[in-house]
Amino acid sequence: MPSSPSYAFDSEQRPRNPYDELAELADPYDPDDPLGLGLKADDEEGDSWSPPDHRRVRRRRRRRPFGTVRAALRALPLLLKLVIGLAAGTLILVLADRCAVMYAERQAAQRVQQQLGLATAPEVTIRGFPFLTQVLDQRLEQVDIAVPDVAANRVSLATVRASARDIRLTGSLPDAIDGAVVGSLKGEVLLSFDDLNRELGASQVRFSELGHDRVRASGKLPVAGQEFQLRAEARIRREGTRGISTDVSGVRLDLPGVATYRPDRPAGLFLHRPAAERIGRDASKAKAMLSVPALARRLGVPDGAAREAQHSDARLHEITGSPRFVKRLTGVNLVDTLADHPWLLRRLGIDPDVATALTRLRPPELSKQLALSFRLPEQADELRLRHVTVERDGIRAELSGRHLDFGRGRGTG
Repeated sequence: MPSSPSYAFDSEQRPRNPYDELAELADPYDPDDPLGLGLKADDEEGDSWSPPDHRRVRRRRRRRPFGTVRAALRALPLLLKLVIGLAAGTLILVLADRCAVMYAERQAAQRVQQQLGLATAPEVTIRGFPFLTQVLDQRLEQVDIAVPDVAANRVSLATVRASARDIRLTGSLPDAIDGAVVGSLKGEVLLSFDDLNRELGASQVRFSELGHDRVRASGKLPVAGQEFQLRAEARIRREGTRGISTDVSGVRLDLPGVATYRPDRPAGLFLHRPAAERIGRDASKAKAMLSVPALARRLGVPDGAAREAQHSDARLHEITGSPRFVKRLTGVNLVDTLADHPWLLRRLGIDPDVATALTRLRPPELSKQLALSFRLPEQADELRLRHVTVERDGIRAELSGRHLDFGRGRGTG
C-alpha cells in the first residue's frame, strides 16, 4: 500500500490570515519599536556622553550681568543714550560748580574777617548759578554776608547782615584774584536785647522796648549793701553816619517801701507813700520831723504849730491826720536833711550811709552803665548807618554802602 506523501510545514507558504493584514494597516509594525511604545534606540553614531563642566557654566553666569547691560545699552535708542550722557555730564558740572562755590565762600569769609578785624569769620553765601561762568566773567550777581559778633563799645555782641550786589572781581584768573569792588550793599545792624541782657548780666539790668526810639532799662543795682530797684529810659539816636548812642534819662533807684533816689539834677531822695503813712501814724517819728524847722516849713506847718505838736498829741494828730500831710511828705526832698541832720534819716528808717552812697552816684556814671552805643569798624569806612529804630527784639539800624573796595592791601597792615 503506497504510503501517503509527506508535506513539510512552510510558514511562508501558509496562507496569511486576512485579519492580520487588517491589523498591520491599522498599526504598522516597527521593528525598532516592537512593543509599540514609541521608544527609539540611541544613535550609535552620535556624540559620546561626557560629564558637564560646571566651572565653565559658573564663569558664564558671572559674565552674564555685564553682557546683559551691554546688550541693554545696545538695544537703547540713540536719542535716549544721548539724554543719559547729557544728564551725567550736567551732574558732574553741577557738582564741580558747587564745590567751587564752597571754596570761594571760605576764601571770601577769611578775607572779610582779616580786613575788618573780626573775632570770628562771617558766613558768606554766593548767589547765582552757575558760579564758574560768573568767575570767568569776573562779576558776581549777589553775595550775602552775616557777621554774628561785632564789637559794639561795651557790648561785644551785634549782628550784621548785608547783601552785596554787582561785585566786580579784581585780578587775573584763575588763581590771581586779589580783591573785589562791591557796587552796592544793603543790610542791617541789630543790637539784640537778648545779647545785651546776657552781655550786661553782671549789672542785673534788663533792656526792653519802650517806644520806636526808646529803651526801658530795669533791674537791680547794689548800693552800700542795699539792693535797689533800677528804672531808667534811654533814647536811641544815630551818631553821625557810623554810630549809635543813647541819652539816658528818668533814672530811679527804689528801696522798695522806703524811698526813691533820682540822680538827675537836682538830685532828690523822696519817701514812698507807705513810709510816709507809717511816719504819720508813729508819733515819735512825726515829732522828730517837726522838730526841724526847715523840714516843718516844707510840710506847710508853721513854726508855732510845730512847737505845739511837740507837747500836745492832739495837736500832733491834727497835723498828721490831715490828708495833705502824707502827700506833702512824699514830695519833700531829703537830700538836704541828710547833710544837716543825718540822725533824722535813721529815725525815719533810712540808713544814712546808704543815702550818702546814693548821692554820690552821678548821672554820667549811671549813663555809662546803661550805654548801648555802637560804631562801625574803622576799616569799613565806606559803610553808613540809617534809620535807627527800637523794635521788640532789639535796636535795629539800616546799613548801606556803595563802591566798597575789598582789596588785598586793605586791613593787612
